[in-house]
Amino acid sequence: MSLPLFAPTDDPGPDFAALMRLSGGVLQRSNHDSAKPGIAIPHATTVVALRYGDGVIMAGDRRATEGHAIAHRAMEKVFPADRWSAVAIAGAAGPAVEMVRLFQVQLEHYEKVEGVSLSLEGKANQLAQMVRVHLPLAMQGLVVVPLFAGYDLHRSIGRIYTYDVTGGHYEEADFQATGSGGRDARTTMKLGFREGLTLDQGLELAIEALYEAADEDSGTGGPDLVRGIYPIVAAVDSNGYSRIEDEEVAERFAALISRKREERTGQHRGGGEPG
Repeated sequence: MSLPLFAPTDDPGPDFAALMRLSGGVLQRSNHDSAKPGIAIPHATTVVALRYGDGVIMAGDRRATEGHAIAHRAMEKVFPADRWSAVAIAGAAGPAVEMVRLFQVQLEHYEKVEGVSLSLEGKANQLAQMVRVHLPLAMQGLVVVPLFAGYDLHRSIGRIYTYDVTGGHYEEADFQATGSGGRDARTTMKLGFREGLTLDQGLELAIEALYEAADEDSGTGGPDLVRGIYPIVAAVDSNGYSRIEDEEVAERFAALISRKREERTGQHRGGGEPG
């Protein structure tokens, strides 16, 4: 198989999607284009991101819903975009996962063609373009709202970007959450965030944010102790992307639940004492 050749004016450069279109590749429009109103589509729910002293932490619950029913209990919503960044998804599950896979390929293709990786701002812009192209499907109800974060090698800090359905993207200073439980997760992070968090402190805050979101929002799944299903938690720092082991996440949830139980017991005891 020979490599495709292009005229200088038609060269797609590092744009993988343009390469597929020009070479007649297999990249097609989403199968969800023909979705009709009323069809039950699995939706991903709550994802969070926050900065800590050495980078960023990203976490997402595992539940996917179809209306008021649970469609999937162990869906993955947090992915490495490349070595230095991560992307999390909320919204229509199928198109969201497709967007993430194409985003990963686009970043890899760019690095192979150009010999260097995109800047963090460039990666955020690439994802914004994909969200913008998805707008016709969003108008049909298949909304995809990603959350993007990574470690900026030039500035040596973690950075977070949030998106709207039109492809608009905005950098967040300290933390962000999106999805059906996003408001409750943001409230928890707002109360607990402070500059210069350690990795341990950041992990505890991200896990508590998801716990509180699950406590208030039926679409957000908390830890499933029976099935051993826990939210996905990852960190991105100067060493790159790393997923926190499920065993550690389980231990942190156990400690959080134990602390909540002790606080509740203490409140009941305090309320029953005579004045």
